[in-house]
Amino acid sequence: MTPITSKLPQVGTTIFTTMSALATEVGAINLSQGFPDYDSSPQLIELINKAMKDGHNQYAPMAGVMALREEIAHKVEKLHGGKYDPDTEITITAGGTQAIFTAISAVINPNDEVIIFEPAFDCYAPAIKLMGGIVKSLELEPPDYRIPWNMVRKLVNNRTRLIILNSPHNPTATILHKEDIEELSAIVKNQDILILSDEVYEHLIYDGETHHSMARYPELQQRSFIVASFGKLFHATGWKVGYCLAPAYLMQEFRKVHQFLVFSVNSSMQYAMAEYLKNERVYLDLPEFFEQKRNYFRSGIKQTKFELLPCYGSYFQFVSYNKLTDESDTDFTLRLTKEAGVACIPTSVFYTKATDHHILRFCFAKKQETLDEAVNRLIGFKP
Repeated sequence: MTPITSKLPQVGTTIFTTMSALATEVGAINLSQGFPDYDSSPQLIELINKAMKDGHNQYAPMAGVMALREEIAHKVEKLHGGKYDPDTEITITAGGTQAIFTAISAVINPNDEVIIFEPAFDCYAPAIKLMGGIVKSLELEPPDYRIPWNMVRKLVNNRTRLIILNSPHNPTATILHKEDIEELSAIVKNQDILILSDEVYEHLIYDGETHHSMARYPELQQRSFIVASFGKLFHATGWKVGYCLAPAYLMQEFRKVHQFLVFSVNSSMQYAMAEYLKNERVYLDLPEFFEQKRNYFRSGIKQTKFELLPCYGSYFQFVSYNKLTDESDTDFTLRLTKEAGVACIPTSVFYTKATDHHILRFCFAKKQETLDEAVNRLIGFKP
């Protein structure tokens, strides 16, 4: 047979799969892949069980269960003031990654340019390339990883179709500020540029800061896909349920792809989530919950030889090992996993050019005893 020509010749197994597998193999504490090691709400699980027993086991509507879309519309308006029609502007997806892929598929044509900011979550660039789009990446600099908007202006041209934003940001744990919104608004004004705003960590934002969702700003809302994740909200990443918000003219195109990609998402979970979201404390209390974990983990890391970088949101913490060794971050991560028994992610994997600042990413969405053991192992580690 004729060999298959790969559409993604540079893409292998994701670093998250690789590091989680290595952690299991060597018995390391897994602070690499972003998932909690504590249980989701027993009440929510009971609601799912009830929905199954009540017969909600067949296909959900393609766009999602209406009761859940209505609760999402309520939540978004309460938190950000943005209004979305549950019928035409909200779609339930099989997780955030599917929503991102679907949005890119719906609007990117061959030779369209898409601006992304690196380090970037690893699903953006492959989806763009599969659609024949051109990735225009802009590297952000530590420790603050702020977007240099003067450089963004230089990238924008008549082929620029989409700008992908991620706040709170994975992997850097930074956030957008009001001045970022002002710069973005000025750049896209009078331009045919769309926005894909990855907001899966929207509720994980700390120190009294505001989440600057695209839903807050009418001029940006009208050109934006907004992606969110119930996996992050409900501590249940394995359920793979998320959603996308977009004005009707964009959502119409989104659903054309969505219906042939997954058609619809788990029915019983949607009914249960709709009921569970009626309690607003579910999402209003989340920032405090994770801020306590962040503070606890940071206090532990201060006892090690690693240097902390700022963490304003998400459940990830960047640390620098510049003063410990000259090893590449990939080599050092492997050694740390095997010798210290703590798995993390080397940040060079989030760059097209594998830029190595000697910085690692740890996930602190873990039980206190897990974080204690990880910190103790890192304290005892001899580089």
